[in-house]
Amino acid sequence: MAIASIKEVAQLASVSIGTVSNVLNRPHAVAPATRQRVLSAMNELGFVRNESARALRSGRTRTMGLVVPDVTNPFCTDVAAGVQTVAEANGMMVTLCNSDHDGPRERRYLDHLEEQRVQGILITPVDGENDRLDQLIERGTPAVLLAHVSANLHRCAAAVDDHLGGRMAAEHLLGQGHRKLAFVGGPSGSSQVTGRHKGAAAAVADVGDGATLELIQVPSLSFASGRHAAEHLAALPRQARPTALFCANDTLALGMMQGLSTLGLRVPDDIALIGYDDIDYAAAATVPLSSIRQPRRELGRVAAELLLEEIDIGEQHRHRQVLFAPEVIVRASTVRG
Repeated sequence: MAIASIKEVAQLASVSIGTVSNVLNRPHAVAPATRQRVLSAMNELGFVRNESARALRSGRTRTMGLVVPDVTNPFCTDVAAGVQTVAEANGMMVTLCNSDHDGPRERRYLDHLEEQRVQGILITPVDGENDRLDQLIERGTPAVLLAHVSANLHRCAAAVDDHLGGRMAAEHLLGQGHRKLAFVGGPSGSSQVTGRHKGAAAAVADVGDGATLELIQVPSLSFASGRHAAEHLAALPRQARPTALFCANDTLALGMMQGLSTLGLRVPDDIALIGYDDIDYAAAATVPLSSIRQPRRELGRVAAELLLEEIDIGEQHRHRQVLFAPEVIVRASTVRG
């Protein structure tokens, strides 16, 4: 059976073809009673929108791209959920791309999304901002930075103050009496990791009193990297080990916690441990994990709204950067009983 046409829907609903088009593309412009009559006609006829034809006419698909560095990280999953909520409310789809912290792969995804004529792109860049993002914007594809503060005002951004978050994590550990701290993080090119490390270093420098902050570099913010780093720490003489660790995210911290436990070190009695993000698994860990909370879904929601605003307003759009404040969540991993 042939798919019903817009003309047939208009005839059954006793409206113009333009009204049917408005219901599909600008529903807010149609009176509720008329809109419902058109929708009922579509349902009765089994009408299916021809998105390919619409995209050919407009030059754009009703899709936004979302490029994240690690789709397996619950933080990215929660951010994507916030983006999806806004996209669905505005009749759009989201194409999710996982760069896996790989710069060339990220560029390939940006090329693909531009070729697919997405309306805009949300991205947490691997190595900070690059000329590929500038090219996108110059050629008419808006790009909003997600969980990354822009170095200039040429694009919108939604992020959390990572420098403040790093400072808060270190201040919490220092407040528990620790003076021999270590920051565990990587890769080195990540602006989020750099900001957290610098914030922690500033807090340690401010307190003085012989406090130190060692840097333990890991290849990725993964569970496996946490376990491997734990093996390194456990092999050190007790007097050479830090007494408190600040891990750059919760996944890394949970791997660290499991590794330390397996090797006979107790959290927090032998080594205190705080993470970053406050993912759901943090509170459910064997030793509930202290963490720096980020408003993950809200971050995704605001970034998507910034992108839609830029798409709707066009060249008259004024770029904005929304910076959220983090929050310290204290649990058993940093507080001795």
